[in-house]
Amino acid sequence: MPVKMTRLHTFLLPIQRTFVSTKSNSNKEEQKQEKKFKLPTGTKIELRENIYTIPNLLTFGRLLAAPYIGYLILEHDYSLALGLFALAGFTDMLDGYIARRYNMKTLLGTIIDPAADKMLMTVMTITLAMEGVIPVPLATIILGRDLGLVMSAFYYRYISLPEPVNEHIRKTIARYFDGSIPSAEVKPTRISKINTALQLLLMGLSLTTVTMGVPPAEAMTALQWAVGGTTVWSGASYIFSKDAVRILKK
Repeated sequence: MPVKMTRLHTFLLPIQRTFVSTKSNSNKEEQKQEKKFKLPTGTKIELRENIYTIPNLLTFGRLLAAPYIGYLILEHDYSLALGLFALAGFTDMLDGYIARRYNMKTLLGTIIDPAADKMLMTVMTITLAMEGVIPVPLATIILGRDLGLVMSAFYYRYISLPEPVNEHIRKTIARYFDGSIPSAEVKPTRISKINTALQLLLMGLSLTTVTMGVPPAEAMTALQWAVGGTTVWSGASYIFSKDAVRILKK
């Protein structure tokens, strides 16, 4: 049955046609843009990640604070060194919480976070041993284990670094140390986490013994033996564990 067209219908008809035509043109433009930015088959894209996150910045802060804490120990300013050491421990827990809570985990973070802990441990081990606060044999065990881990990290980074997308670029030193190019993920073993916690406890209590006289010498001796045993055990766990280092697929 034919519908009688009113003056209002006659007025709206051109607008409706214009709207439909404009929408159709818009869809065509979107299709052109999609074709324009669609990558050809076989195009290689280099994987990079955002390394400038809050957890990584906190970790870098711990790295920078470690030498200054060592300087304070050599200057016998044990109270300030103890305060900065406690602050470093707080930021260590804080960056881990932020990374998990707000999904800011990065592969670089899995490397520099334990590296920051080791930097702090290394500096404090050397300076406290120089001051006679901890035994030199224990310091040797801690430093020897950490040196082996550092050498292993450099080796795994070299063998896992992906080839550049551009054939004219090679594995340069700048590319080797470019943290935005992920290549391998480090997963600390359980005994390694226990050892790190005991080492942090040892360094903190070593400072309290010279500032407040606590804990007693017997307790410190027992803790030193525990740290020495777990240090050797954790070093061996990295050798025999298959999941400690995971090389990313290219």
